[in-house]
Amino acid sequence: MMPLWVEHFAVAVCAISGVLAAEGRRIDLFGALVLALVTAVGGGTIRDLCLGMPVFWIQNPAHVMTALIAAVGTFVLVRFVHMPHRALLIADAFGLALFGVSGTEKALVLGSPGLVAIMMGVITGVAGGILRDVLRREVPWVFQREVELYATAVFFGALALVLLRQWLPPSESHRYIAMGVILVLRLAAIRWNLRLPDFKTRDSSQEHL
Repeated sequence: MMPLWVEHFAVAVCAISGVLAAEGRRIDLFGALVLALVTAVGGGTIRDLCLGMPVFWIQNPAHVMTALIAAVGTFVLVRFVHMPHRALLIADAFGLALFGVSGTEKALVLGSPGLVAIMMGVITGVAGGILRDVLRREVPWVFQREVELYATAVFFGALALVLLRQWLPPSESHRYIAMGVILVLRLAAIRWNLRLPDFKTRDSSQEHL
């Protein structure tokens, strides 16, 4: 199973991204904490409910404390230090990598088929961000054309973990390789504006001719 410190680090990073997403929204401390908690535990909550498992933060409330501490610290810090938008992107990328792999690994440990494990990884990685953006009354990042390789990065990282587990002897390195796949894809996409093709029908393409 995923080491406990990795889970807490993932929760903290996602909580930080939730607070940073509140910038410019005239949200008070309570609102920022809500965004942080939703971002940090939303994906894992949906994953555990889908798998029929006890919800991880109810089973171990220390995750909530980690999220709150990280959120309050970030809330105070940004009042004195300007955090560029890229800081939110990088924090979110780390959250994607950590939670995407933890969700996939948890499903595999419970005996889920590879495809289900990949789906659980994607849900764990992106669902918290979706809930965060809905609360901000924005189109979730995962559905925005302008956002580079989001759920796609998690998918390939989760796929890498499933294949490594199937083809190679058990090793702790598998999860870190999969995290690296997600992180590299997401950061490379941000750096070079890599995106999937837009959805266009034949009729819509002809309208631009």
